[in-house]
Amino acid sequence: MKHRVILPGVIALVLLFAACAPPPPLRDDSLLQDSSLVSNEPCAAPCWHGITPGQTAWRDALTSLEDDTNYENVNVQEDDQSTAKVADWQQKDGSSCCQMYTQDGETVSVLFLRVAPTLTTSDVIDAQGEPTYLIGSPFSDDQAIMNLIYPEKSLVVYAFVGGATGMLSESSEIVGILYMTPEDMDLLIKTSNLQAWDGYQSYQAYDESEFEVTPAVTLTPTPSGE
Repeated sequence: MKHRVILPGVIALVLLFAACAPPPPLRDDSLLQDSSLVSNEPCAAPCWHGITPGQTAWRDALTSLEDDTNYENVNVQEDDQSTAKVADWQQKDGSSCCQMYTQDGETVSVLFLRVAPTLTTSDVIDAQGEPTYLIGSPFSDDQAIMNLIYPEKSLVVYAFVGGATGMLSESSEIVGILYMTPEDMDLLIKTSNLQAWDGYQSYQAYDESEFEVTPAVTLTPTPSGE
């Protein structure tokens, strides 16, 4: 269980759900009900629930989740060939929504949240400002994601659009949030094709536009346990 295996492509992490058939709905009211990205309470991105990737001890973060009665089914998976661990959990009486990952077994590396569609793109931009980059990720014929990337906040926000013909608008619902370390964000920028933010446009318009960023380095897979 290596870091770059746990986070394939990083910005398209949410698309792991595309392995299901038929694809599940990205907008799901049973997922995490959370507005902290807009309220900045109890802490501001890249902190969530008092947990900041790259800073918060894994043990402390896990205890916080286990002690919070709003969450349940906190399960941890470990790899006997490395120090990496993954915890997943869900909101009480909700669907499995969330993952937390540590590479070294000591400090939180990544938080990934699938959220109920209660926030919109305009809510996020009002609170966090405009993203620097974005890139589209197809999901199904009528579902796609625009990945809104905030390098300085080590944050990726997933906005729903209606497939390849859909439009990213102020009312586009937020369906996922990825918090990471500055080091992982730097790696994302160096290994991805990304478009510059150019306002609200269609998925197709962005898909056909020139990349602002192209990969500067190529990741080489490493054997498990190294």
